[in-house]
Amino acid sequence: MSRLTQRVRITKLTSDGGVHRCEDVLAGEEPLEIRIGDEPFSVTMRTPGAVFDLVAGFLVSEGVIGNQDELISLRFCAGEDEEGRQTFNVVKAQLRPDVVLPDLHRHVYTTSSCGICGTASIDAVRKSSRFATATDSFQIDLELLLALPDRLREKQQLFDKTGGVHAAGLFDAPGELLCLREDVGRHNAGDKVVGWALREGLLPLRQTVLQVSGRASFELVQKAAMAGIPMLAAVSAPSVLGR
Repeated sequence: MSRLTQRVRITKLTSDGGVHRCEDVLAGEEPLEIRIGDEPFSVTMRTPGAVFDLVAGFLVSEGVIGNQDELISLRFCAGEDEEGRQTFNVVKAQLRPDVVLPDLHRHVYTTSSCGICGTASIDAVRKSSRFATATDSFQIDLELLLALPDRLREKQQLFDKTGGVHAAGLFDAPGELLCLREDVGRHNAGDKVVGWALREGLLPLRQTVLQVSGRASFELVQKAAMAGIPMLAAVSAPSVLGR
């Protein structure tokens, strides 16, 4: 079984009072340290898989980069578990020399459920996108828009196995799924989609909609804006700042 999932022994309680010992498949969750050059930048909890997409998308969301040319390379640094296996839990991003890093005095740890809780000040939470979305003429048929959650759900292979991950999917106006990523953290799933697009040279993502499996939070709205995505759709109610 891959590091995306892990089979574990559980105790299952049923409505008829039964108690059963059985195996279940859980979503993987591991730390990932992101370095810019040789300097630590952030540590986040995430589901293994699409790691370079996650790092690239995180750098876009933080306002560090905005196009493919600014990211020279991504590579894994040495790291082993107790059995001597490569962990792939440290990634080094090499940026173009003229890229100016933001003054983000971040703490070094963020959780899979909170992507901006490591930011040390409220002002640092608010970021300006280099892509204007207000003037985007993107339109999508309402019936098609309402069908996107089901289209997203149909492709969630990791959720089918575990029942415990979020998903983000990028769709175009005709409803074609361009990219889908899953993760225990909804913000990670969004970053993985944005990072995929950056590495494909597709930013800004005009004429697209980002469909997410959770609520429309401020954080996800901001991530969409940072990538130039004009529309965010969610299956749950928005927060006050996400409306």
